[in-house]
Amino acid sequence: MKHMLFALELCAGGGGAALGLERAGFAHVALVDNNPHACATLRQNRPYWNVIEADMKRFDASYWRGVDLLSGGLPCPPFSIAGKQLGDNDERNLFPHMLQIVKSVRPRAVLIENVRGIITSKFNAFREKIDKELDVLGFNSLWAAFNAADFGVPQKRYRVFLVALRRGATKRMCWPTPDTIKSTATVGTTIGDMMGSRGWHGAIAWAKKAADIAPTIIGGSHKHGGPDLGPTRARREWAALGVDGLGLANESPAPDFTGMPRLTVPMVARLQSFPDDWKFAGSKTQAYRQVGNALPVGLAYKVARGVRECLV
Repeated sequence: MKHMLFALELCAGGGGAALGLERAGFAHVALVDNNPHACATLRQNRPYWNVIEADMKRFDASYWRGVDLLSGGLPCPPFSIAGKQLGDNDERNLFPHMLQIVKSVRPRAVLIENVRGIITSKFNAFREKIDKELDVLGFNSLWAAFNAADFGVPQKRYRVFLVALRRGATKRMCWPTPDTIKSTATVGTTIGDMMGSRGWHGAIAWAKKAADIAPTIIGGSHKHGGPDLGPTRARREWAALGVDGLGLANESPAPDFTGMPRLTVPMVARLQSFPDDWKFAGSKTQAYRQVGNALPVGLAYKVARGVRECLV
């Protein structure tokens, strides 16, 4: 039997990271998020998970002191171009609160995910500050960036990971290596069957045209805008794949549909490597935001597996 390891997850969202951790052999002691729709998604898919709807800024995690892993996908806007890259000056920056939780929980390892912007030179001083504070708490910290497309996810999606290991309590971290056999998964091969599920006559021809991976799927702000596939440049990339990126459809195309189809939430979820039976709570807009802001399950699993190896 596999040695069971336990994780406390912050900012759990729609469950992409949680599913990757589960697949890698972690059991959750609790999953925390302040979004009621995300919490509903987690509860309806895993009724036995301990899902806590709470604001991380005021969350007392000391009950779980000594847990194996503290993980979380902290809000990206402070470090993303779309979010103006205000870093420390952004009220959505939760790194200080994460460090407080590390101090109270004293996990053996920490795994934090964020956008690529956080490893640019603009944030060198910010990262050094985080490393210094983790060092004082007794952790060695490491940063790495990966493209989900290198791990079989049919999407161009760069994500940065901070792993902090408590000195004397773990083995060395072995980061995952990109798949040596290049994945042949494209948008067409991944969701072509879904496009044709209502008998659309153009589905086969569409799948042949959609012969590349997806551009980065954008979840968007929890406060503004409806579900669409991103700014003008992203929509141009989607159009080259035969997808209308101005919005989402409620269902796949009808048999006699003409023109460029729109994606549905389940199609986007599959492009994010969620299993088909994972259902998202809330309106179409709320569901899409959970999917678009998620860490792809396939990438989450590969990194979580590397962390697990440090702990067993």
